Amino acid sequence: MALLLHLLLFTSITISMLHWGNAQPSPGYFPSNRFKPLPGFLHGYSNLWGPEHQTVSRDQSSVTIWLDRNSGSGFKSNRPYRSGYFATSIKLQAGYTAGVITAFYLSNNQAHPGSHDEVDIEFMGNTPGKPYRLQTNVYIRGSGDRRYVGREMKFHLWFDPTADFHNYAILWNSNEIIFFVDDIPLRRYPRKNANTFPMRPMWMYGTIWDASSWATDRGKYRVDYRYQPFVARFTKFIIRGCSAYAPASCRQAQSSPSGSGLSPQQVAAMQWAQNNYMVYNYCTDPKRDHSLTPECWG
Repeated sequence: MALLLHLLLFTSITISMLHWGNAQPSPGYFPSNRFKPLPGFLHGYSNLWGPEHQTVSRDQSSVTIWLDRNSGSGFKSNRPYRSGYFATSIKLQAGYTAGVITAFYLSNNQAHPGSHDEVDIEFMGNTPGKPYRLQTNVYIRGSGDRRYVGREMKFHLWFDPTADFHNYAILWNSNEIIFFVDDIPLRRYPRKNANTFPMRPMWMYGTIWDASSWATDRGKYRVDYRYQPFVARFTKFIIRGCSAYAPASCRQAQSSPSGSGLSPQQVAAMQWAQNNYMVYNYCTDPKRDHSLTPECWG
């Protein structure tokens, strides 16, 4: 009996240690709490398309957008920005969501069609039982430019994004782009040179749309409108940035306690996320051209 108790105790401690080793670390810096949310959705955003597929709560604290066979929907910031911290809390649809993209991203496509810049957080829907993939992407001067090279990194998440709201953010300043999930840095994209970094003002967007041709297993599974509507809910909107019209003295949002770069604690949290939850990195894809992506050069 004593031996059995010792074995049970050893097993319990071992399981606890394994769980602790993979537990979500603290990044030590929490921009989602540092910056105040907008007083209301319409103070920072307005409808972009699909107004009949978008509902703003009476107190403007949240917005719901959805996709059905008639349309998707989207919203856009009222101002363009040249830097900033842009965040929102999102709750995604459960069940069959293959082919559906829910996105929160920076872009200047409407100002520079065919040669635009974009910084993406995209949730790629899936079939039941398989997790969402969160795709981060940065591209410069648009898909119409011969110098365009995609820069995708994809992650699973350490929680169920359909069970509750979680905070997602992009921090963009003159030195770097950092993607955050619940204040954990997923990825840091540094500025190496002006040709591989977005330098022109961008607007912030939130959208839901049909991307059947590529979103789930390269288009193998498409949107099935028997499961419509596909709904995404957004709340806690934060924009802490320098607009395109702000004076040069406007202070850029800080990515860490020191002001730029990531602290050692944030780097450790990012490594935890990448080691445990990254499922695709364009830098390690031998089929991709890395000659114009200095992020991959170390």
